[in-house]
Amino acid sequence: MEERPFYSNVTAAERATDYRSHHDREVMQALVAAGALVALSDGLLDDVERDVLVNFVDRQGFVPTVAYREIAEAFDISVWQIRRGGASPVVEALRPLAGLSLASIVVRTAGQVAAADRKIHPGELRTLKMIRLLMMTFPPLRRVN
Repeated sequence: MEERPFYSNVTAAERATDYRSHHDREVMQALVAAGALVALSDGLLDDVERDVLVNFVDRQGFVPTVAYREIAEAFDISVWQIRRGGASPVVEALRPLAGLSLASIVVRTAGQVAAADRKIHPGELRTLKMIRLLMMTFPPLRRVN
């Protein structure tokens, strides 16, 4: 079998698609992590909160390369991680988008989850404020190539 250099096997379009898919997954992780934290912050996890998050993210087209089912599964995993280990996974999921224009989408999505049951609990309000603060003040990660 003839060996070819790595760069010759991948087209620019394939690299762009891979980058977009990775970026969408990073955005999705931030959205579902923030939504899961808000959903849990009133002490009750309601199915409507999950449904609102998944429908909102899908309908708005924030992550076009990610399937509806994957968003729902990521939400469930985020809920499990938060219940198991606290907010640390949320902080790490939010960090890549902090300080970027996408930060407002994270805050907006979290707000949709808080309002899903038609009332905003004081715990949800505190969590929304914390997410807003984190998204504005975290220094964005610097990628080293």
